[in-house]
Amino acid sequence: MSRIGNKEITVPAGVTIDVQETNLVQVKGPKGTLQEQISPEMIIEQEAGVLRVKRPSEDKKHRSLHGLSRTLINNMIVGVTEGYQKKLEIVGVGYKAAKQGKKLVLSLGYSHPVEMEDPEGIEVEVQEATKIVVKGNNKQAVGNYAAKIRDWRKPEPYKGKGIRYEGEHVRRKEGKTGKK
Repeated sequence: MSRIGNKEITVPAGVTIDVQETNLVQVKGPKGTLQEQISPEMIIEQEAGVLRVKRPSEDKKHRSLHGLSRTLINNMIVGVTEGYQKKLEIVGVGYKAAKQGKKLVLSLGYSHPVEMEDPEGIEVEVQEATKIVVKGNNKQAVGNYAAKIRDWRKPEPYKGKGIRYEGEHVRRKEGKTGKK
């Protein structure tokens, strides 16, 4: 039995949810509008301030879609009310970030600076030269863009240099020894 799928979703004040017959869910709130196509097999019931996701049968497919559908809708509600953010840290001598209009410019030891255009609905802040914050209302888009930034220089295990998530632990390795 799905514990996550059985939980009710409380709709906060200021958020409107529109569920169409094909289970296209549109959520409007103070931080924007999001829409997601939920599996048409799932049953979405909406009452005064409460949303429930039910499954039509106990098939394995329906059980697996039950918690997923509920979580996707809940993530949209959290996104339009509070929003999501990922924090990145740059570690390494000479590695730094800067913001030029809608572009993020990274100096990561390559022969050229890396320029990344901010995607639609994503806001990037450079708090210090070594701290980047990716913000937005779509959890998946924020995570994907943060991962793309991190892919330019993943943390390496010998010196720990690279771009890492805030609080990420990089397992360090010992270097070569000079013994024969």
